[in-house]
Amino acid sequence: MHHGLLRNSLACILPAGLTVGVIAQLCTLRLGLEPAYAAKAVVVFAAGAAMVLIGLPRHHPFGAFGPANQVTVGRGMLVALLAGLIGERTDTGAPALAVILATSVAVLDGTDGWLARRTGMSSAFGARFDMETDAALIMVLALLTWLSGKAGPWVLASGLLRYLFVVCGALLPWLRRPLPPSERRKTVAVVQMVTLIVALAPVIPVPVSGAVALLGLAALTLSFLLDIVWLVQNASQVHPSVSPQ
Repeated sequence: MHHGLLRNSLACILPAGLTVGVIAQLCTLRLGLEPAYAAKAVVVFAAGAAMVLIGLPRHHPFGAFGPANQVTVGRGMLVALLAGLIGERTDTGAPALAVILATSVAVLDGTDGWLARRTGMSSAFGARFDMETDAALIMVLALLTWLSGKAGPWVLASGLLRYLFVVCGALLPWLRRPLPPSERRKTVAVVQMVTLIVALAPVIPVPVSGAVALLGLAALTLSFLLDIVWLVQNASQVHPSVSPQ
């Protein structure tokens, strides 16, 4: 990795990691969370940061980390704080904090892509970074929704479908083929985030929360099926690379 790029990326990532620890500690004191909450959030952020640094040399074509990736790091901070809530008691401020954190990540979704285009720093790295952040958010939300009793274990499929698709792609090369641009795919991703956030909200009763989560899962499943059908129909053709599911 170019030393300038490494320094530039660490100048963003290291303060972000420190911020995660500080915010998590403050939340622990104010919201009655378990003492291990801060450690869990920092470990999750550190794991994500390590993957980012590993992917930089191969996929990031610019000498600077870039404002778009900085925003995605900020979103990753919020996802790490959200992931730290896994295992926390629901009779604390954890459920409300989860909704606030998840909503903030969802609201910022798309900002990093807009900045990348605006600054002329779009790259495969940035697209993948953004996508993995979204996937992590959905997986954590699904786990929290299940663990809080707001939906059954089936809700985990909301987060696992994308990873299952990746695993199947490793076994079936035609599943790894690039997909064409799709507003439907982007819209469904947002719908999935919103339905899980609504389902997780403390003010939403259990029967309603399950129905809302099921609606999001149905939309996501249909979206994956449509993509798989397209891949089957175009298995023998070559198409330009675009953002994946």
